[in-house]
Amino acid sequence: MKTVLITGANKGIGFETAKQMASLGYFVYLGSRNEENGKIAVQSLHDLGLKNVSLVPIDISNPESVKKARCQVEKETDTLDVLINNAGILGDMPQEPSTTNLANYEKVFRTNLFGTINVTQEFLPLMKKSKAPRIVNISSDVGSLEENSNPDWVKYDSVKPFFAVYGASKSAVNAFTIALSYELRNTNFKVNSVTPGHTATEFNNFKGTKTVEEGAQPIVRCATFSDDAPTGKFISAEGELKW
Repeated sequence: MKTVLITGANKGIGFETAKQMASLGYFVYLGSRNEENGKIAVQSLHDLGLKNVSLVPIDISNPESVKKARCQVEKETDTLDVLINNAGILGDMPQEPSTTNLANYEKVFRTNLFGTINVTQEFLPLMKKSKAPRIVNISSDVGSLEENSNPDWVKYDSVKPFFAVYGASKSAVNAFTIALSYELRNTNFKVNSVTPGHTATEFNNFKGTKTVEEGAQPIVRCATFSDDAPTGKFISAEGELKW
């Protein structure tokens, strides 16, 4: 049975992704910063008949928590086939770049970027034992520098200045995806950034236009890519996006 670790999977898109991956027959390590919330999420999936799910307490902004999570997974499996770096935070709002304090940037980047990098580096040795390892970094179209520079983009005015911090963190995640996919280009890894789109979750006060089922679909698709699939790309449900 193939294995997958999904961070931030106790609710929202992460939970739905865990549900879909478990339904496909993967053994899911459901990552949750809050252990009690994680237990509730795991039990919810068990109640649906998806017994191939186990809780991994993990706060990706805390290096010691990440190490502890890696030790737990290593004790339970010889390989990790898929890593879905889903956990992330929005930060304090609004986020005008001229006035947002540095602490807000530091808080968001500590989780969204540094946490993603730390989790990836910790679990890479375990993933290198897989025949077809897949890394999916959850990003957002508000992190697209190309689109943010395009006055014709439908979101050109609406995302600025409200997502200056969050968007910058996702641009940085995309840069990490490009660099890591290049480093691993001659291996069997597939490393991609994925945006679920504007999905209705607690993250955005349920104002999104997509359901969690729809939001999880491109994530699951990239997590289960075949050997001839692309790597080092920015992908949405509609296709490849501009960086």
